[in-house]
Amino acid sequence: MNLDLAGRSVLITGGSAGIGLATALSFAREGCNLHLAARDAAKLNAAREKILAQSKVSVTCHPADLADSAQVRKLAADCGKLDILVNNAGAIPGGTLESIDEATWRRAWDLKVFGYINMTREVYRAMCQARSGVIINVIGLAGERPKANYIAGGGGNAALMAFSRAIGADAPSHGVRALAVNPGMVKTERLINLSRDAARVEWNDESRWEEAMSKSVKDLPFGRAALPEEVADVVVFMASPRASYVSGTVVTVDAGFGGLR
Repeated sequence: MNLDLAGRSVLITGGSAGIGLATALSFAREGCNLHLAARDAAKLNAAREKILAQSKVSVTCHPADLADSAQVRKLAADCGKLDILVNNAGAIPGGTLESIDEATWRRAWDLKVFGYINMTREVYRAMCQARSGVIINVIGLAGERPKANYIAGGGGNAALMAFSRAIGADAPSHGVRALAVNPGMVKTERLINLSRDAARVEWNDESRWEEAMSKSVKDLPFGRAALPEEVADVVVFMASPRASYVSGTVVTVDAGFGGLR
């Protein structure tokens, strides 16, 4: 399917690895020019080289800490006119109310929750003036299925879901669309590292991470975690004119796991 995205300018935060990098590769295959933002400059440059090895597009790297609102404003200014924003930066640590102290909780929300809000504020303003653009927030299933042992993540994700729905309901009156994508468990570097930790705790052998991962995903509908590319393709489709009537909603990509109780 031709998604009619060639030549569009796209900013992806958290674009150096995982879902962000997979999304960048998918947009590049559609002929989009990319801005990638993340904290690690070396990882950004490696991502750029990987994309350019596959696609003839423009890729600009922006090392930035999006927990800092001044750096968010600078990033938006440096990118100039954008057609698509994908907010994807930030991983909130697990833990219970008793185990996560205030400083840890605030740092996590500064990056993911307020990072998404502040980035959206800067880009949404310009998109409304241009009466064109799409904003997609990649959030996470914990906002739909909050658990006590991931309380900061569940609360933050739920807030971003409500934020996405509110902005997305207003956006079409300005010629803009905004929505969210909620991935379930995805086989990213973060999941692999968590599986290494689990293998070390259970067997004192982190090389058994694949075995630990298998245990954690065995109850998922397909018996496996999603691939980053499977989430990325949903993001790219939703950003395209093929999804031109979709705004103010949350698209769940979890093979139906959210409906299992």
